[in-house]
Amino acid sequence: MPVTRREFLSAMAVGQAVSPVPRPAPQLCIFSKHLPELNYEQLGKTSRELGFEGVDLTVRAKGHVLPERAAEDLPRAAEAIRAQGVAVPMITTELLSAANPTARPIISIAGRLKIPYLKPGYYRWGKDDPEKRLAEVGRDLQSLVELGKEYNVQIGFHNHSGDYVGMAIWDTREIIRDLDPRWVGYYFDPGHSVVEGGSTGWQVALKLVAPRLKMVAVKDFYWAKQDGRWRVRWCPLGEGMVDWPRVFAAFAAARFAGPMSLHVEYDPKDELAAIAQDLAFIKKQVKAAYGVG
Repeated sequence: MPVTRREFLSAMAVGQAVSPVPRPAPQLCIFSKHLPELNYEQLGKTSRELGFEGVDLTVRAKGHVLPERAAEDLPRAAEAIRAQGVAVPMITTELLSAANPTARPIISIAGRLKIPYLKPGYYRWGKDDPEKRLAEVGRDLQSLVELGKEYNVQIGFHNHSGDYVGMAIWDTREIIRDLDPRWVGYYFDPGHSVVEGGSTGWQVALKLVAPRLKMVAVKDFYWAKQDGRWRVRWCPLGEGMVDWPRVFAAFAAARFAGPMSLHVEYDPKDELAAIAQDLAFIKKQVKAAYGVG
């Protein structure tokens, strides 16, 4: 007997209710800063064994790849890490403008190696007039974005609490508003956003970044009083003040599927065990929010 259109649509609805299509999930990465003693092959192998899909590779002073040696060492690092079945979807740099003599070598090599995302360095507010400083940072960042576009590398602006341009998100928005969203967006850090945004400011920030979200940094904190002053204390994921279920639900709603870099900024007795514990926490949040994992 032929199936009517109504019966077909009804069956489709039932099937979708029983077996929803999973949303794309973030690419879970380890920030290589936390494994400084490992060579490139060991970095890839350890990352894979811990359960990561990618490495957020440091290309900066005291990093895994020194900026002045990017031409020689970045290809070696990417090849060794990828040989272990681990991706290199992003690099963390200290670049502030295309005028830096290492900018073109780093970005051109990243493009040739098909590393799609780059985190620049940090711009400080200092004592300048905020409007003047925003304009200066805007010009410098634009030069990096143009270089990134030339080599097919996207820039993600990190929000870091403290005396850093971008810490409040609105300032980054002011800087990148008129730049091509294909080539520049946000490297969003919920931990730093809660430090600066308190109970609700971070929620507004997250709504602002969602349409241009490139990468995510994951860390947790709480406020502790020391010597009569309140200070940020970084801690294992889930033990601090970040509302992770709400954060991951927002990521899933935005269909974010880019690199998600784990940062272990506290001082654990066993670094690898702490990394494994935090990764398990992230995977639990991803499964709850995205329905995969």
